[in-house]
Amino acid sequence: MRSTVRQQPYLSAAGADGRFEELLETTWPSSDLTARPCLASAASERHFSPGSPEETPLHKMLFLPAAALCCLCSALVAMAAELIQDDLTLTRRAGETVSFSCGGTDQCDSGRPFLYWYQKKDTETFTYILDIDMTNGIEDRRSNHPQKDDFSFVNKGNGWELLIQTVKLSHSATYYCACRKVCYWIFGSGTKLYVDEQVVKPVVSVYPAAHLEGKSSLLCLASAMSPPVVQFSWKRQKKNGPLEDLPPAEGEQLELRQPGRTASILLLHLQENSTYKYHCYVKHEGITVEAQKEQEVSALPPPVPSQYQVKLLCVLYTVLIVKSLVYCCGLSLLMILRNKGPSTN
Repeated sequence: MRSTVRQQPYLSAAGADGRFEELLETTWPSSDLTARPCLASAASERHFSPGSPEETPLHKMLFLPAAALCCLCSALVAMAAELIQDDLTLTRRAGETVSFSCGGTDQCDSGRPFLYWYQKKDTETFTYILDIDMTNGIEDRRSNHPQKDDFSFVNKGNGWELLIQTVKLSHSATYYCACRKVCYWIFGSGTKLYVDEQVVKPVVSVYPAAHLEGKSSLLCLASAMSPPVVQFSWKRQKKNGPLEDLPPAEGEQLELRQPGRTASILLLHLQENSTYKYHCYVKHEGITVEAQKEQEVSALPPPVPSQYQVKLLCVLYTVLIVKSLVYCCGLSLLMILRNKGPSTN
C-alpha cells in the first residue's frame, strides 16, 4: 500500500519500545515506502500488508537482528558519503540577500530526487524548512517552520540553492542540505549564517612545534578573526619545485579551538633524505589567507641513544643476569638436598 501524501520530515530518534511503524511515520521525509530506509520496508511489510498474521516471538527474533544489521550497514556506508557545502560561514546585513549552495547531489537517489534543507540554531534541534524535486523544480512547503515563506529555491545551472531574499536577524543559524541515497540519508557539513556581524580577516602565522617521538610537527595559528570559524589546509614544496597538496598518509592534523583563535598542528611522517617547505592556508568567509612565511622541515635521523641510556641498560641487564644466576643456584641446592635424603647420624 502506497500513500500519495508526502509528510514533513523531522529528525527524531527511535525509541526502545520497538514500535517502528509509528516512528517511521514521523521521522522520514516521505510516506512513500520506497523512499524510506531498508528498515522501513521490513516494518511496513508487516504493518500494511492486508491479512498479515499476528506478530509472534519468532517474527521478532528474525526481524530485529536483520533490522539492526541493515541499520549498521547503512551507517557505515553513509560515513563515506556526504553532500558538499563549500561555504563554512556567510555574513550578511539585515535586508540583504543570501543563498546556500549544496553540491554532490548526483549521489542522491534518482528515483526520489528530493533535496531537503534543515535549520539548526545554537540552542535548538534540527528544523525542517522545505524541499524541492530537483527534476522539475516543484517545492514542497507543507512544513511547520514559522519562517518557511522567507525561503525559496533558485536554480544556479549546476544545482539548486536555498535562497533568503531578505535576511533578518532571526535567520542566524546553521543550514544543512540532505537527500536520500538508496536506504540511508546523506547530509552536508552545514553553512552558518551570521547577521550584522563585522567581518575581520584572520592573522595567520606558522611555527615549528616540538618534536614528538622523533617526528617533526608544525603549528599554524589563526587569530583575531570574525566570524570565528575557519578551515585549515597545508601544501608542500620541494626546492625549486611547484606547490603540491599534502598527501593524506604524510601528515596528521589536530585542531585546537579557543575564543578568538584556532590552531592546527601538523604531525609529519617524512621519508629519509627528504626536505620540504610547508605552506599553511586558512579559508575564511570564502577567502583564503596564506601565512606570511613558510617553514622548511627535513626528515629527522633515527634517534641515537645517549651514553646515560646505554649505561642504564647495561646495569639493568646485569641485575637481571645476576638475579637469574641466584635463582638457578638456589634451585640446584634444593634439588641436591632433596635427592640426598635425611641424614643417618
